[in-house]
Amino acid sequence: MRYLIYLLLMWPILGWSQAPVSPEEDFKKLAWQIGPTEGRISNKATIAVPSGYVFLDEKNTRRFLELAGNPPKDGYYLLAPDSLKWFSVFSFNPTGYIKDDEKIDPDELLKTLKKSDGAGNEERKRLGMPLLYTDGWQVAPHYDAQTKRLEWGMRLRQQDGKMLVNYTSRLLGRSGVMSAVLVSDVASLPEDTEQFRAALEDFRYVPGERYSEFKQGDKVAEYGLAALILGGTAAVATKKGFWAVIAGFLAAFWKVLAGLAVAAVVGIGSLFRRKRE
Repeated sequence: MRYLIYLLLMWPILGWSQAPVSPEEDFKKLAWQIGPTEGRISNKATIAVPSGYVFLDEKNTRRFLELAGNPPKDGYYLLAPDSLKWFSVFSFNPTGYIKDDEKIDPDELLKTLKKSDGAGNEERKRLGMPLLYTDGWQVAPHYDAQTKRLEWGMRLRQQDGKMLVNYTSRLLGRSGVMSAVLVSDVASLPEDTEQFRAALEDFRYVPGERYSEFKQGDKVAEYGLAALILGGTAAVATKKGFWAVIAGFLAAFWKVLAGLAVAAVVGIGSLFRRKRE
C-alpha cells in the first residue's frame, strides 16, 4: 500500500496519460525477463541475466522510459537487479572500428571538458535542461586492452551546488561501440559500480561483431578513445525521488546526442518479489 501511495504522489511528475490504469499495473505489463536468462542487445550482443536480475528488450525499455515520464527512445536495453537499487542502460553506436592505441591523458581531457561547460550550458538552456559544471574524475578514465572496455566516472556540479556522479563503460566491437551507463544513487555508487562491472563480465558480442574479428575493408572510425570520453560525459546519474539519466551535450563537437532519460520509481522492485511469492 505504501508503494502505491508513493506512486500516486508521483503521478503529476511522471505524467501518466491513461488515468483508468494504475501506474503499478502499467509497470507490471512490461515484459520483464527474469533471470536466469540471456538478454539480447539488438543483433550485436548478449548479456547474461543471472538470478536476482531483470532485463527489458528494446520495445519494453522504450515503454519503461515513457511510463517514467521521459521521452521514449529506440535502441535502448535495460539490465538491473530485481530490486532496481540500480540499473544500467545499453545502446549501440555504429561508429565503425575504433583503434585502441591512443594514449589517454586524464588531466588534458578534464581541462577540455571544463572548457566546454560554457557552450554546453548554452545548449542546455535552449533545451530547457539544468546547467551542469564539470568538477572532476570520480574514477579516472582507464582502458583494459584485454576486455576492450573503456571506463570512467565523472563528478558534475549542478547549478544549485548538488554533486552528481555518473559511471560509464564503453565496450569496443568490430563495427562500433556499446555504451553501458550505470544509473545509481550517489551514496551507493561504489557498491553499485562493483555489481555493474561484475555484470559486464558476462557481456558478449555475437560472432562476427567481436573486436578481434576486424578485417581489412571494415569501416574505421576517424577518432579514438579520447573522443569517446569527451562525448560520453553527457549522461548524468541523479536521484530526486526517482533515478534519471539525462543525455545532453557532446563537448568535443558541439552536437546534441540522442536524448536519453530513464527513471525507476523507488519501490518498483517489489513487483518481482511478489512474482516469487
